[in-house]
Amino acid sequence: MDFVAGEIIPINKPYTWTSFQIVNKIRYHLSRKYGIKRFKVGHAGTLDPLASGVLLLCTGKATKRIEELQSHTKEYEAEIMLGATTPSFDMEHPVDATYPYEHITRELVEETLKQFVGDIAQRPPLFSACKVNGKRAYDLARGGSDMQLAPKQIRIDSIELLECELPKIRIRVVCGKGTYIRSLARDIGEALNSGGYLTDLIRTRIGEYKIENCVTPEEFQEWLEKQ
Repeated sequence: MDFVAGEIIPINKPYTWTSFQIVNKIRYHLSRKYGIKRFKVGHAGTLDPLASGVLLLCTGKATKRIEELQSHTKEYEAEIMLGATTPSFDMEHPVDATYPYEHITRELVEETLKQFVGDIAQRPPLFSACKVNGKRAYDLARGGSDMQLAPKQIRIDSIELLECELPKIRIRVVCGKGTYIRSLARDIGEALNSGGYLTDLIRTRIGEYKIENCVTPEEFQEWLEKQ
């Protein structure tokens, strides 16, 4: 593999790591191996710190493919806690409200999930990297703003209910670019006349790149020596 000319490296991002930390670690190992001070490395699509799974890194001229890779279909496994909400729609912030969930059944969940398949409008979380008048939304949120971001058109190809141990459910989602699974968790909770927030998220696939074929940051140095 020619990492200087350009390669795509599928990384299995660990829980709590930022995408930026992954890029820095991989760049460090590539810089040491090839003796290049500022090795060109970028990532195709951010993965939240509280999520794990497939993160594609591009080196050299392959960084020109970042936009193309970001448009590929993605697959996730997500765990949602029903009956409560948080400001960030995940566990980054504590629960801010609770709701009844005793009326929810497996049958109701399966029927409700159907309404989210197809082309839908989704409101991104305020705690996100979306830009509002040149500023990152999460900076506005941390400054105390409670504004609502404008809905965006997204596509969800399929949702499958994997587990239903109420008030927790686990789903598999196949979707297009720009989908926030945190927002989906919030919206599913609302559609069930309750609340919902994300408690676990794994990105299992981007296009043809699957999690079982990814290398972890800890394995990368040894993996690099074998290429």
